[in-house]
Amino acid sequence: MPLSRRRRARIIRGVQYGVLVVAVVVLALVADWHQLRTAFFDVEVAKALFPDIITTALLNTILYTLLGFGFGLALGLVLALMRLSSVPPYRWLAITYIEFFRGIPALLVFIALGFGVPLAFEVALDMNVTVMLSLGLVGAAYMAETIRAGIQAVPKGQTEAARSLGMSQGRAMVSIIIPQAFRIVLPPLTNELILLTKDSSLVYLLGLALDQFELANFGRDALNEHKSLTPILIAGLLYLVITLPLGQLVRRLEARTAKAR
Repeated sequence: MPLSRRRRARIIRGVQYGVLVVAVVVLALVADWHQLRTAFFDVEVAKALFPDIITTALLNTILYTLLGFGFGLALGLVLALMRLSSVPPYRWLAITYIEFFRGIPALLVFIALGFGVPLAFEVALDMNVTVMLSLGLVGAAYMAETIRAGIQAVPKGQTEAARSLGMSQGRAMVSIIIPQAFRIVLPPLTNELILLTKDSSLVYLLGLALDQFELANFGRDALNEHKSLTPILIAGLLYLVITLPLGQLVRRLEARTAKAR
């Protein structure tokens, strides 16, 4: 007797659960739990990381991310307006910038600003300024396209209504269009904030003092010192402390936006 589609799906699902359970049991039986605990969950090593991993590494990660995001957001808004400009050279400049910085790795931008610019112009940039520019220049290319899409998503009737009230084109853009556009693009902008949080780990290329360490660099330095992966695990967990609430915020904003539509 042929099986019904529902029963066949139930059997397949049961087999998948069974395979998963068997894999977990086999892994639990063959794993060297003492070695795993020593390598990843060494309590003494974990205790030695605190409070510096919070007061220095976590705070620096947040600082670098906010500096890059703030600069990138401001530059991204300017680029988005240039991209929508009726003046061709502005559009060409914005497109060239966006395509260039979206096409090269953030790693190269850090190297160029951290080592190339000081050599070429004989200027010593402050470390925070270098991080802000490196993260911001890359982030702006992505945020510009996001903001542009948000501006274009605002109904044209909004602009016409503002102009009918006597507002200039610029005033209508600043007072009516851009605020609505930001409400639309808030979820993707929050995603960009998450990406910049992880990209902030590239700051290690600049050669940091101890009080400038961020989470990834702090974890790697502690790994070399303690010969244990526990610092890497804790650094990863602290990244999640930042990114998981932001991810939850993105989902809520997306749900709210979908409901508003």
